[in-house]
Amino acid sequence: MIMANSGKALKKGDRVTWRSHGQDVEGRVVHRITERVEAAGRTVDASPEEPQFKVKSDRTGREAVHRAEALHRRP
Repeated sequence: MIMANSGKALKKGDRVTWRSHGQDVEGRVVHRITERVEAAGRTVDASPEEPQFKVKSDRTGREAVHRAEALHRRP
């Protein structure tokens, strides 16, 4: 089970925050990535053991990919 820094498993639709360029960004989990793919403009080297998560910013609509440790669940 992959946990965010809050200690709870992440899933599609979860509201999260992450740091980007020195700012907190709020958004939602779009997709759990478990294989090597192109996403958010880069190659993501994920696996079932070490998945990454595509997230979408609420403010800008831009997408990014982060490991679970970088994401914090929002209330």
